[in-house]
Amino acid sequence: MQRDRLRIVFLGTAAFGVPALEALLRSHHQVAGVVTAPDKPAGRGLQTAMSPIKQVALQYGIPVLQPVKLKDAGFLEQLQALRPDLQVVVAFRMLPEAVWKLPPMGTINIHASLLPDYRGAAPIQWAIINGETETGITIFQLSHDIDTGDVLAQVRTPILPGETAGELHDRLKMIGAELLMNTIEDMMHHRLQPIPQAQLVKPGMTLHPAPKIHKSDAQIFWDRPAAQVVQWILGMNPSPVAWTQLDGKILRIFRAHVCLPLSSPAAPPGTWDTDGKTYLHVAAADGWVAVDELQLEGRKRLPVKEFLKGFRR
Repeated sequence: MQRDRLRIVFLGTAAFGVPALEALLRSHHQVAGVVTAPDKPAGRGLQTAMSPIKQVALQYGIPVLQPVKLKDAGFLEQLQALRPDLQVVVAFRMLPEAVWKLPPMGTINIHASLLPDYRGAAPIQWAIINGETETGITIFQLSHDIDTGDVLAQVRTPILPGETAGELHDRLKMIGAELLMNTIEDMMHHRLQPIPQAQLVKPGMTLHPAPKIHKSDAQIFWDRPAAQVVQWILGMNPSPVAWTQLDGKILRIFRAHVCLPLSSPAAPPGTWDTDGKTYLHVAAADGWVAVDELQLEGRKRLPVKEFLKGFRR
């Protein structure tokens, strides 16, 4: 193995991994191949769509593997034939041991949280939903259980006031790409000391799960405190988008903020208040939530003032 130039296999599907793959492709290392999800129908026309990772790989002429089953013998033979020194995983499926143990330098993963906190498929969304003020990127070595391997590197970053999950996602993917390249260099020069995640658990620390969020999970419950409702809305943007009902139709809310000063409304939670021109407020448990951007079923996504121009109850 040439320590100054590694053969790397990249495993990923979602757009979150694109900056990391592009950083590897710009480096002096060789991306020997890419493993991504099979093409699938997408959009209204259900036309076959490639993953963002595959699109980048094809632009650079990188071999692409798209296994349906990661334990398939044919896929494992193809992976071995790529002779990777190291594998990098970003936003992909859980890997069987035969895959993550294959390279001499092992397999490393970029995760969008400060592990061991927020293990799971949706760490960015849940950090915002839970009102965290800080998050980050962790690079860790893959092991048997998901998101539990020894930590190689971490970077912290604040969660900005009013920041949506989509905006934080776009910041973290760039941070992750930079940290990846630094981590690989440190690995090559034996400058890293892997840290078991158990050692990062501080006394009294509460670890939060980060399971995948489905559209059916995104309903807004107005009987919660206003701040929690707002964080729920921000955490669900851009997907699956927080929703409620208005006059029997689904109303999707993309942005909102707490009306200050906070005062308990006399109206029950879920009550709507508007002047029909400039504001749309909804009563929560301890105050009012001001809706900033929304989309009524069958209509366009609009800022609240534009929405109110054409809305009559």
